[in-house]
Amino acid sequence: MYKHKSFLAVILARGGSKRLPRKNVLDFCGKPLISWSIEACLNSKYIDKVLVSSDDEEILQISKEYDADIIERPPELASDTSLSFDALSHALSYNDKFDYVVMIQPTSPLRQSKHIDEAIEYLFDKNAYSVVSVCEAEHSPLWSNTLPSDLDMSNFLPNIATGKRSQDLPKFYRLNGAIYICEKDALLSQKTFFLKDKVYAYVMDKKHSVDIDDELDFKFAQILCNESLRNG
Repeated sequence: MYKHKSFLAVILARGGSKRLPRKNVLDFCGKPLISWSIEACLNSKYIDKVLVSSDDEEILQISKEYDADIIERPPELASDTSLSFDALSHALSYNDKFDYVVMIQPTSPLRQSKHIDEAIEYLFDKNAYSVVSVCEAEHSPLWSNTLPSDLDMSNFLPNIATGKRSQDLPKFYRLNGAIYICEKDALLSQKTFFLKDKVYAYVMDKKHSVDIDDELDFKFAQILCNESLRNG
């Protein structure tokens, strides 16, 4: 609870993963990857319940072992084309007695309970309906573009980026996937965390923003995690 409002953390964890098979249950610095997000939620000062939604029996069993509540997700809500909102809506249909939903991705293991608590406090500081975590982009999108079939680069860079140092370009931010918070009724009515108004960015540092999508991300996140464990 925070300011007399209740918070449900939902971790959506499918069993299928093509770029990094079985990533949610892989050993990450001595524990299953998903356990890091479960523990971050359980250690939050404000989260009232931690719920893992999955179609995978091993994920559900591990989640129970780490003291999360579980809900089995129907296969039609766990395909490669399924939408996160549909899985959230399914979970909320059995857990509707909460004021706010906090969606936590299991692929962001370096996000900590303090970030969740700060984001919840920030939600109220801004009088927001929704808060979404971001971090500074590693590379300016002004230095990126599509390429034609002949790979011609004559129009690759916009004028604003030509001849500029990276530090002279505008600062861009990207979604880091670590934390999504929304007032429950607004989420269900608008079917997105990106509401029409009163949605704000919670800015995190890059170190805690690693989102594991493939093997390279996994190895990089392990290096950062082991460094943090060594330094206490």
